[in-house]
Parts: sequence; C-alpha cells; structure tokens
Amino acid sequence: MESIHKYNLGIVGNCSYLAYVDTTANVKWLCMPRFDSSFLFGSLLDTHKGGEFSITPAEQNYSSKQYYIENTNVLCTEFTLNSGSFRVVDFAPRFRQFDRYFRPLMLVRKIELISGNPFIKIKCSPKGNYGSIEPEAVAGSNHIRYLGLDSPVRLTTDVSLSYVLNNQPFVLNENKYLVLTYGHPLEAPLAQTADDFLESTTKYWQQWIKSTSIRNFYQAQIIRSALVLKLHQYEDTGGIIASGSMSLPEFDQSTRNWDYRYCWMRDTYYTLNAFNGLGHFEELEKYFQYIQNIILSEKDRIQPLYGITGQKKIVETELPLSGYLNNKPVRLGNDAYTHIQNDVYGQVLVSLLPLYTDKRLNLHFHTQSLHMIEWLLDKIALTMEEPDAGLWEFRTKAQFHCYTYLFHWAGAKAATKIALHYKNEGLQKRAEAVAALASQKIEACYYAPKLAYAQAIGTSELDASCLQLITMSYIDGGSEKAKYHLEALEKELKTPQGLFYRYKHADDFGKPESTFLVCAFWYVEALACVGRIDDAIKTFENLLQYSNHLGIYSEDVDEKGGQWGNFPQTYSHVGLMNAAFRIARKMDIPIFL
Repeated sequence: MESIHKYNLGIVGNCSYLAYVDTTANVKWLCMPRFDSSFLFGSLLDTHKGGEFSITPAEQNYSSKQYYIENTNVLCTEFTLNSGSFRVVDFAPRFRQFDRYFRPLMLVRKIELISGNPFIKIKCSPKGNYGSIEPEAVAGSNHIRYLGLDSPVRLTTDVSLSYVLNNQPFVLNENKYLVLTYGHPLEAPLAQTADDFLESTTKYWQQWIKSTSIRNFYQAQIIRSALVLKLHQYEDTGGIIASGSMSLPEFDQSTRNWDYRYCWMRDTYYTLNAFNGLGHFEELEKYFQYIQNIILSEKDRIQPLYGITGQKKIVETELPLSGYLNNKPVRLGNDAYTHIQNDVYGQVLVSLLPLYTDKRLNLHFHTQSLHMIEWLLDKIALTMEEPDAGLWEFRTKAQFHCYTYLFHWAGAKAATKIALHYKNEGLQKRAEAVAALASQKIEACYYAPKLAYAQAIGTSELDASCLQLITMSYIDGGSEKAKYHLEALEKELKTPQGLFYRYKHADDFGKPESTFLVCAFWYVEALACVGRIDDAIKTFENLLQYSNHLGIYSEDVDEKGGQWGNFPQTYSHVGLMNAAFRIARKMDIPIFL
C-alpha cells in the first residue's frame, strides 16, 4: 500500500523564532535571529548542507512518540528501547518578566530519563548562510562555541563535550540539559535555569489558553490552531507570517516551491477574524499596528506581501540546496511582492473596521483621523478597471477577478459603516457609490450556464475563492442563487473527500494536482451559511484527519490525504478556527470564557 505523505514534525517557538523537530528529536529547521533569517539547522531542505541537532538512541531498534504538554507549545519526543526509555522536552522560553515578555533567542532541550540506562547520541553542527558556512566548533569549560557565523552561537550543556563533538554514544543515567543560544549566551546555573524556564513557559502557554474564549465545539483543535497561529506572530513588529518554512512543494516534483516566511496582506481579514473570535485583543492590536505602519508608509499602492519588519523588496533567488525530497528549485524570497493584487485594499479596510468602531480596542489614533480609510477607498475606486494577478498570484495572467471585486465591495461597505459611526456624510456617499460599482463588476462575473459566479469577468472557470460570496454575505445564504452557486462549485472543484481545489484550469506551472486546505474550510463555512449544518459538521470532522500526528496542518492536501506545501500553514489553521466559529454560532453553542 502506498504511504501517505505527512510532515512528521512539531514546532516550538516564542514569537521571535521557530524550530521544527521531527519524531526522532532532530531539529530539522531553525532560522535565527528572525523567521526570515538563514537557517542554523536546515536538513529539511538538504541533509548534507543543512547541519544537524539531534538527540537519538544509540540502538537501532526503538520506537518514539511525540506530543505537546497539554495547552502549550512545549514539545515532547519520547523514546522506548530495549535498554530503557527517555524523553526530549523542547521549548523556546516565553513568559512575563519585569512587566514584559521574556523571549530570548534560545532553544532549551531537556533530556529526561524515564527508565533503565539507555545509550544515546547527541550531534550539534549548525550551518550559516543557508548551508554555505560551516563554523568552527571550539570547546569551552561547559559549552561549545560555533565561530564564523553572523552572531555568537553557543551550546551550553552538562553532557560531556567530547561526546557531543564526536557524536559518541553514552549512557543516560540522569537528566541532562542542552541550551542553544544565538547572541547572548546563557550565564546562569544550567539545570536550575532550564527547569525554571520550563515551568514558567508551561504556565505562560496554559494561562494564555485559559484567557481564550472558545465555544464548546472541537475545542482541542481550535486550541492547537490558536497556539500555532500565535507562534507565527513576530512580536517585535506584530507581523504574522504565512509559514515558517520555505520551498516545501505543493505536490511532489511540482516546482511550486515558494518561500512563505513573510506577511501576506490578503490574509489580514481572516487572521484578525480568528483572533477576534478567540477574544485575544493583544495580538490583534499588535497586528493592527503592523498594518498601520505599512499603510502610512505607502504612497502608491499596497504590495501583496511584506517582510516581518515591513521591508518591501523580497527578491526571489534560488539556492544550491538539494531540496525537500529532492524537490527543486529551492527558492529564497518571493517575487509575488511585485505583483498587482488589488483585493488587498478591501482586505485591509474590512480588517480596520473594528479599529474604528469597537470600543474594546485600545488604539488611540482611530479617533484622530479617517485619512487611512479615505486613502484605501480611493485606491479601490482607482483600481476598479485594473486587471490583477488575483488571490492565487497568477504570474503570467491578469484578469478582472471576482474575488478582488468582492473585497472592493466589502471594503466599501466597511467604509460606509465607519462613515456612519463618525457621521461623515461625504465619506458615506463616496463609499456607497464605490460599493455599487463593485457590485456591478461582481455581477459581470456571473456565468449563467453554470448558475454560478466565475473566477473573473469573461471566463467560465470556477474558483473556490468565490465561496466567499456566500460567507461574506454578498449572496444571501438563504437564496436560490446561493444554493445553485454552491452546488456548481461542489460539482466542479470538490473531491469525494470534501477537499477543494482552488481551480482546475492550467496556470503558469500546469494543472494543480493538490487541493488547497483553506478552501475546504471556506466550503464548510458556506455550507453553514446556506443552512446545511449537518453537511458542514460532517465535512469539518472529515477535514480533521488531514493534520499530522500533532494536529498541525499544511497548505495543500493531495487526494490520498497527503500533506504538501508549506507547513504549518497559518491560513489553514485560521480557516479551521473560522469554520468552527461559524458552525458554533449557527448552532448557538455558548462561549466558554
């Protein structure tokens, strides 16, 4: 029987960096000092040039299991072998200290003896500049320094340095600790500090979850999704990346291998919806601040994506690495920053609506000026007749996309609400006129032979993004039009498993062979909106099987259920949360505060 491809990886992080650890306790991916920095460990993309940070049994025969400490981002990999058992506890310290968050560039690895006297091996060999720099390892009294990297990297440990440097097996007869630091080294008692950090970090995550408002509908999946989403926010600026990975293929040998360690403006509306649904306003406000910096610094147009500090140029290049499962090219950067995606203006406008109308948000500038709203509305009006690359970032085809016009309409509707809130009659009239024009453009996308709205004006191709016409209430969910539109999308784009293709036609790289997971969660929302609650719940429950062993989701899923594309994909987790929230609201399931 052909195996199903899964990413057998867990992630740890502290909103400064992310580390990916596989089920053999090998750190397969870790970029420092930022999400978009070069990897220190990158065997996910090249087993030779990617380095290694592993803690494994010396015996050939063993079994392992991986799990999180409940309601945390503290990851455990447990090993059972003939001579005993042990577990590796991996975490990135994060907790409140001196009235702020302590989140150092530090990976803590605790090796806990469970039983017997197992022999284990440890290897630590970081790399620099995407594998082109091999640092010199220099042993100190209780640490190893790795020289020649951009910043000091040090492994502090109570394991024999000789055993680590030589990857030599040794007997584990007590708990051991390894602390990898970037920049500032650990200057405190090793074991006590690591245990204190572990206790404080565990408490922090569990308290964060306790402060989350979640309805009693698949809470465990929502909690894990919320924890994953939180890890992808770069706290220094508030930006949220699409993923911590790069160049993982949409399907095997597809050449669709992109770098996703950046902030996509198209995700803004959905991400803020998810945080709002969780009742987590601190993260929401920080993301607002990131968006505000983007808008106020732009004079011409908003790009589809930006770097985590707002940088605009994200030049796409290819790296001389073997690639994930030999999938090439390995791409660094993302040329999509040069594309025209005009839905971003409406996306941001809809996202800003709570900022101007929700009294719970503690952001002072919303009472001082409406010029951001006016500027965004003007951009919608100015781009109404301009074709764009669309949500899916077609590289060689510009169209008048239905999805773009949907957000033109939604953005103008949001501007209308803001104008009414501030009694600004001039802004209200302009917004209403823009909304009416956008509606005309959406109607021009309607393809009568299929009783559905097509991907763009002048085409008969259907697109899963048009599910949003229902979920965003452009089409009344109780109408015949919504019923037939949804049925047409089901017929053309849905798989028997309830997965959804973005579209079926050929694009710049041929025909897609994998489904896009967030589209399936949009489908669940649409089912709920048209009153097909039983179908929505059944489909939602079926989609849960497409996570990995830890409940983490990828971007793409093939028809066999295999995970592909970037991992984790915040868009997929946001889709899960928003779909669950939609079903719970429709069923009047109470919120647990």
